[in-house]
Amino acid sequence: MKDEFEGELQESEDIMWSEEGEGALEWHVGEEEAGERIDKFLAEMLEDGLDVSRTQLQQWIKDGHVTVSGRIVKPNYKLGEGDSLKLVVPEPQELELTAEDIPLDVIYEDSDVIVVNKPRGMVVHPAPGHYSGTLVNALLYHCKDLSGINGIMRPGIVHRIDKDTSGLLMAAKNDLAHAGLTEQLKAHSATRKYIALVHGNVPHENGTVDAPIGRDPKDRKLYTVTEKNSKHAVTHFIVLERFGDYTLLELKLETGRTHQIRVHMKFIGHPLVGDPQYGPSKSKGIPMDGQALHAAVLGFKHPRTGEELLFEAPLPEDMNRLLEVLKMR
Repeated sequence: MKDEFEGELQESEDIMWSEEGEGALEWHVGEEEAGERIDKFLAEMLEDGLDVSRTQLQQWIKDGHVTVSGRIVKPNYKLGEGDSLKLVVPEPQELELTAEDIPLDVIYEDSDVIVVNKPRGMVVHPAPGHYSGTLVNALLYHCKDLSGINGIMRPGIVHRIDKDTSGLLMAAKNDLAHAGLTEQLKAHSATRKYIALVHGNVPHENGTVDAPIGRDPKDRKLYTVTEKNSKHAVTHFIVLERFGDYTLLELKLETGRTHQIRVHMKFIGHPLVGDPQYGPSKSKGIPMDGQALHAAVLGFKHPRTGEELLFEAPLPEDMNRLLEVLKMR
């Protein structure tokens, strides 16, 4: 049997994205999106890019920064098939983020790059409802010199991991480093390996999940393997240890889509233990505050020197305790 799961799915052509000069974005609405509120649609389209709140988008619509086929509409406007949406992003307003003296587990640091081991439960960057206590707040206090490429709300942030995922994350201290690290992520040359505990006995010793990921049409806050408005996504896995009804995996990301590992593991029938969104409602009495997922290995080429760097972070205490419980069964 071939140790590979492949999704024979094609990306949708209903939505087209283009840039018209600095800060201008345009979409063409297809049948799938017809009838959806314009503010909700834009919030979903921009989540992985500008990361703008729905309230802010509503204000932009009221202020005329968004047009539909050349005309200004209200935030509750219902999209029609064939509509052409254009958003001219206004100049960002100054926002003072607070530097907070939050302890950081620094794995590596120099004048260009910092690598930290993020604890489970910490949000990476400020967003509505989380303007303090984030990794960015901690980095601002610790570093004093972060790249500004990703804007006021995400200084230095090159990539992110979920709030309830622990492990390694790199941040850039200047624009040269930011550009170099981002390019490695786009080229899939950076190494990112995760350790995860999943439900069930995975039947293969290793394999690849190759299936595109997009918004879940049943719940737009979640993601799923789908042929509609999806992005190419590839995850490789190796079985590390088996515990009867559970399997410990090492997973290597080839792409970096939102919730990629969580979605792919659910897709092949082995959701993460403790995953509140993609896993079963009960994990047979096993305590886990958030998904059992840890970014254990991070490797990249130093953006200034070209030196190959590779870092490892041990499993957090909660995952170690969980594995000990399973070993004693």
